[in-house]
Amino acid sequence: MSDRRKVLYVTDLAYQARGRRYGDEDIFLTSRLREDFDIALCHPMQAAALMDAFDGVVVRNSGPVLGYQEAYRAFRERAAASGAAVYNPLTGRGDMAGKGYLLDLTAAGFPVIPTVDRAEDLRLLPDAGQYAVKPKAGSDSIGLEFLPPERLAGLAYGDLLVQPRVDFRYEVSFYFIDDTFHYALHAPDPARRWDLQPYQATGADLDFARRFIDWNTLDHGIQRVDACRTGDGGLLLVELEDLNPFLSLGLVPDRVREEFVAGMAASLDRFLAADH
Repeated sequence: MSDRRKVLYVTDLAYQARGRRYGDEDIFLTSRLREDFDIALCHPMQAAALMDAFDGVVVRNSGPVLGYQEAYRAFRERAAASGAAVYNPLTGRGDMAGKGYLLDLTAAGFPVIPTVDRAEDLRLLPDAGQYAVKPKAGSDSIGLEFLPPERLAGLAYGDLLVQPRVDFRYEVSFYFIDDTFHYALHAPDPARRWDLQPYQATGADLDFARRFIDWNTLDHGIQRVDACRTGDGGLLLVELEDLNPFLSLGLVPDRVREEFVAGMAASLDRFLAADH
């Protein structure tokens, strides 16, 4: 009888993401993880029904939760009730809990795009020609719109976030496994968010990114810190992706990709060996 751990790998291989190929990335990752684990793939809609038969569940490119909110709620409840080992752990404070963390980070003085969710707090935002309005449960730019300042007062606040539209030079993402940095990618053209190229992160860049990794307090898992480089040269957080960040592994050098896969396998092995 095999003593290899059985892993349910949650992905939506058919999801059509702009500029990304979910299926290709997860086919590659699972082909490599099979060297260390017995892997089965399933759609996020079936995860709650199947998870009990496995030693652990890996949530990867499962698509925006807005597309299956009830199934995701059932999955989280089932995992909590059974003590299932879910990777990333469902205790993340970033995007997996909705975008309300941007309010917390703003209030705590972190380098983040200033964010409010009440009409009476609009005065706290810097002046801008346009403001980004997005749902707290949003993902993948779903529900995002840009509005002039005179339209903000009439919004139905509660489930919405408002931020100034930042004039930035480029976006950059930092990819971590546990608390280990692996690589960075950036989009030189702000109009082409997913036209990514390798980026050589500086010490200051990594100090910036690690502030958010430390704040999130996830001992295990994959996180992507998305930031924008402003006109004055500083970085501001855009998102802290800790549920199912796309990894763009096809864009990194072979050595970096191999190191990432080995790091993920080792992290997952440590996670499944721990008590939950």
